Amino acid sequence: MKTACIVQARMGSKRLPGKMMMLLNNEPVIRHVLRRCKVIPGIDTVVCAIPQEGASKDLAKESMKLCVGVYLGSEKDVLDRYYHAALSVKADIIVRVTGDCPLIDPGICGNVLELLKTSGLDYASNVMPRGYPKGFDCQAFTFHALERTHKEAKRKYDREHVCPWMQRNLRTANLPGPGGGKKRLCLDTPEDYENLKLIFERS
Repeated sequence: MKTACIVQARMGSKRLPGKMMMLLNNEPVIRHVLRRCKVIPGIDTVVCAIPQEGASKDLAKESMKLCVGVYLGSEKDVLDRYYHAALSVKADIIVRVTGDCPLIDPGICGNVLELLKTSGLDYASNVMPRGYPKGFDCQAFTFHALERTHKEAKRKYDREHVCPWMQRNLRTANLPGPGGGKKRLCLDTPEDYENLKLIFERS
């Protein structure tokens, strides 16, 4: 059984363009994310799934610097990009992380992955309900679940966000957390960036 962590990332954010290459402690955000994903317990490989466009070249270069695989696919149909990224590495199980989470916790992700395996279900996460700050979000699912979603999900929202169809149509397991689900430790806005800079400067 091969387990892949697939990180979706893009440069074209409307609220914070180019955020994946913004610096935290003199390193691009995407480098922090990928480095943490590489040490998630139980992961065999990491793939960065990015849009097939010129602006993504820097993301591809950063990924390859860390010996992380790269898959180039559709910008708007993220589900299709994700599905083919999983196919490209023949993944049986996928751990999903987004590129705007530079503080993603490998241990928590490992616990979500273990929950998926012990539950015998096709989907597990720590966001239903959210028991950790936004920025610690992690989801794990089988390739079977991803393949079924790719075939059956038709709504634009479902194609843009990968997992909502699974959450509505599959039996799911959730990793409870200590609380703090309303706290923001992700990178979506200029305010988020200033907050993260302070955190990295103090660490």
